[in-house]
Amino acid sequence: MKVVSIVGARPQFIKASPLSEVLCSRHSEVMVHTGQHYDEGMSAIFFKQLGIREPDHNLGVGSGPHGAQTAAMLAGLESVMQQENPDGVIVYGDTNSTLAGALAAAKLGIPIAHVEAGLRSFNRQMPEEINRIVADHLSTWLFAPSAGAARQLGREGIEAGVEVVGDIMIDALRLHSARATPVSELGLSPHSYCLATVHRAENTDHAQRLASIMSALGRLGRPVILPLHPRARKMLGEFRIAVPSAVRLLEPVGYLEMLGLEANAALILTDSGGVQKEAYYFGVPCLTLREETEWVETVEAGWNFVCGTQPDRILEAARRAPAPGGNRPQLYGDGHAAERIVAALERVTPMSRVV
Repeated sequence: MKVVSIVGARPQFIKASPLSEVLCSRHSEVMVHTGQHYDEGMSAIFFKQLGIREPDHNLGVGSGPHGAQTAAMLAGLESVMQQENPDGVIVYGDTNSTLAGALAAAKLGIPIAHVEAGLRSFNRQMPEEINRIVADHLSTWLFAPSAGAARQLGREGIEAGVEVVGDIMIDALRLHSARATPVSELGLSPHSYCLATVHRAENTDHAQRLASIMSALGRLGRPVILPLHPRARKMLGEFRIAVPSAVRLLEPVGYLEMLGLEANAALILTDSGGVQKEAYYFGVPCLTLREETEWVETVEAGWNFVCGTQPDRILEAARRAPAPGGNRPQLYGDGHAAERIVAALERVTPMSRVV
């Protein structure tokens, strides 16, 4: 079996790492990097730390408006797929790389496997929501991280090809968390700080929301470590938003550094879906800086608090958050999703799924 795997952003590099390892031990994988995240801090260091081989194709698309970026990816991916003629295409998550990969494969009649299928925020103002809905409705194989995600696909009339395999990011944590960088290298001690990440356009590109987040970070009563996404850094400058003295800005960090920061934080504040799950895995309470989350199971378990961007709501949620390290149910599988995904691809030959 020959598959084309499409990645483009930091979360997809993490998800691809364990699956690529299993795939390459038994089949032929062609790795395509769209270039959505393209610099050392956002891309290259992840490939190095995760042990992912250099991509077979790098489209070098870079950043830009959604339409232009997706169009450039679509054209490049169509050309690669025609050249490689794979049995199937694997897309991950909910980025523009996911959307472009699914569209290119569908138009060429190539079966699609969507890893992390069935997630919904029910907020169609989010570009990611559109991307994941389209990818799911085009896919042949839909690999859901939880039973709740599979049920959502059923509510949308998608039943064929759905399989609950667990969350592929738990595989990555199982494989790599023992190598997490000690926080002592940053002059930190465990549970002495809060960790924050802010990258979604709905937060970074709105002056009031970004200012509110920064205000809340400055009032938590602990030092806050904030690895700063390039978009957030740019908008802080454009909006002339002051950074509170309690907030220590870092350049984007690698995967192993981020795992160390997450595992040893007293509290995590984020608008990232992946960081919400990693916080749960490490037993660190999480405040989600949005009005909704796709990872509802973490909220139901009492470890994730959806609190938006208003300082008073954030501070109240921080007061209610549990101490790190408590017991919690296993929500997203046992860290062997990659093996289940490859087994599912092997059970049914790709072309027999085309109707």
